[in-house]
Amino acid sequence: MFNVSRSDFELFVQDTISNLPDNIKDNLNNVDIVVDDFPTNNQLLGMNLSDRSDLLGLYEGIPVTLRSTYDMVLPDKITVFQHSIESICDTVEELTSEIEKTILHEIAHHFGITDEELEHL
Repeated sequence: MFNVSRSDFELFVQDTISNLPDNIKDNLNNVDIVVDDFPTNNQLLGMNLSDRSDLLGLYEGIPVTLRSTYDMVLPDKITVFQHSIESICDTVEELTSEIEKTILHEIAHHFGITDEELEHL
């Protein structure tokens, strides 16, 4: 388990977002990317999970592929769970890699790609 401060973890998240290709960043309109310690019980229930360390990130919103009209709605939300990610990492390199994978995974959901499609890719 590799622990860092919240501010350092958020910097790693910001670096990952900053390094995304422009065409991806340009299509993340109305999407908040936030950091939390662990998922809530409701988030776990929604994902059919019981161990809070099993969920590293979560996309909550309406995928781009399912939108017809999208006016006057709250932002979609990608949450990166710091302690869940830290629990599977032993080095700063593993931590930054896992943050990157998690963010890319959740962004893929924003673009309508399912877990099954991601596994195939």
